[in-house]
Amino acid sequence: MDESIAFHPIGTVHSPFKTREGMPIQSSAARDIPGKIQLEETYRSGLKDLEGFSHIYLIYHFHLSQGFDLQVIPFMDTKHRGVFATRAPRRPNAIGLSIVRLVEIEGSVLHIVDVDILDGTPLLDIKPYVTQMDVHVTQKEGWLAHNIQKMKETASDSRFVDP
Repeated sequence: MDESIAFHPIGTVHSPFKTREGMPIQSSAARDIPGKIQLEETYRSGLKDLEGFSHIYLIYHFHLSQGFDLQVIPFMDTKHRGVFATRAPRRPNAIGLSIVRLVEIEGSVLHIVDVDILDGTPLLDIKPYVTQMDVHVTQKEGWLAHNIQKMKETASDSRFVDP
């Protein structure tokens, strides 16, 4: 597999987080933290009808991550885990995913809360979150089953900052 895939940002995520250290590690632990998306004007008409949704998926590029590790020590754990069994940012394709609450749309600016994304992050796509389509009852939650209670008090640190 030697194919290249190119993505182009549709906008930029703005948040209070200027560095990775101290950020919430998931949007559910970023309750009420405000942010905004400055969408490129070219894509503004694509926002039609989005205001009817309370939550949206943001798909973005981990623009500060260079390279990847196939085994990492994830937040909330002390053991090496396969990167695909984690939500670590240093991945073969540096793509992030967050669910945030949509507060308001003003022109090409989306006001959002529950933001766990670094300021200046390139946004690749927006999709509506729909409970009936997106919530699945899980039977297994792997190694996280014993660690999930740590999520709200765990903040990002320097473990995934590039050397």
